[in-house]
Amino acid sequence: MKHFLVFLTVILMAHSTIAQTIEICNTCTISTLKEGIAQAKDFDTILVKQGTYKEHNVVVDKPLTIIGEKYPVIDGELKGEIITVTSDNVTVDGLFIINVGTSYTEDYAALRVRNSKNFVIQNLVLEKLFFGIYIEKSRDGKIYHNKIIGDAVEEYNSGNGIQLWYSKNIRIEHNFVQHVRDGIYLEFSDDCVIKNNVSALNIRYGLHFMFSNNDIYQDNTFENNGAGVAVMFSKHIEMYNNIFKENWGTASYGLLLKEINDAEIVGNTFENNTIGINIEGSNRINYKHNTFSNNGWAIKVKGACYTNKFTENNFLYNSFDIAYNSKVNDNEFDKNYWSNYTGYDLDKDGIGDVPYRPVKLFSYIVNRTPETIILLRSMFIDIIDFSEKVSPVFTPDDLLDNNPLIKKLTW
Repeated sequence: MKHFLVFLTVILMAHSTIAQTIEICNTCTISTLKEGIAQAKDFDTILVKQGTYKEHNVVVDKPLTIIGEKYPVIDGELKGEIITVTSDNVTVDGLFIINVGTSYTEDYAALRVRNSKNFVIQNLVLEKLFFGIYIEKSRDGKIYHNKIIGDAVEEYNSGNGIQLWYSKNIRIEHNFVQHVRDGIYLEFSDDCVIKNNVSALNIRYGLHFMFSNNDIYQDNTFENNGAGVAVMFSKHIEMYNNIFKENWGTASYGLLLKEINDAEIVGNTFENNTIGINIEGSNRINYKHNTFSNNGWAIKVKGACYTNKFTENNFLYNSFDIAYNSKVNDNEFDKNYWSNYTGYDLDKDGIGDVPYRPVKLFSYIVNRTPETIILLRSMFIDIIDFSEKVSPVFTPDDLLDNNPLIKKLTW
């Protein structure tokens, strides 16, 4: 008898721990997300049926899977934050979240994850938002296949699409973000991967790093933003196979590097930007197999940049290939293809016999007096550029590519 009771107790305990599915709909016994979370046990699934649910300040404080069926609408009615996750092991999938409140003292988000790990945020549509997805002091999470459409007009009163703050090991993949301040923003966030996202038409940056290390971003598109990507005060950032295009404006660029060290920039395309890469105070960076085409400036070096290597890149039809504001050069240019190169290859080894000097005197003049850009196509400019090339006075005399390639590179 004793053994039977023990067996029965074990069976009952096992039954009580089996995850349940709780359905929520407007005509169900449980008709709100808050009620569903209150009724749920750890590791239950909450199935939110199609409909509109007017809720805000929803707190997910236990491990749960919340799944929307046919994109139910969670309408915050502009009253504040909508969903806040404070537990580990939470999945939120398939919701349409709108009308986040706006506060200039609190960063309200459509969905916030705070002090959590092992979370999945996927297949959400977020509209009429202040901040979209805000990850705070969390780790080991995934943010996949979300669509974030803001309506930001001015930088000072708008939030970011996806924001990471003091977080670690987060994967952000296949998201579409537009019309917010920064599409994706990382601050004090390390070991993250940002892959296959499209970030466009944002007021400030498509992607922005501050004080973040050992992150990778690859195969993303940054188009028509205030500026494409800014990497600032960070180290060991790997940037592979991204597209930066149509980032135009008086202070715009495809990529800004400011005070970063030991990075890789490989296989990227910079096309039709005011400046392809704007570099300041950045060292030991390897630039390889990138294509710079039809930019105002392909690369603009503002100073304090040392021991960088530019090898096997294509520079195609840029108004200026390289701009420098110093006579000191400690960077290496080797085996790049320059469409502006006019040398020859008598020994037919594929390498020009005359070194290429990528800095024009006119780019130096435009740096100091921007209004002179109106003279760009004049013969006078061709003459002074030629004289500087023959006998450098203003530009670094050792800044040249000794092995310019005759043919455009393919890889």
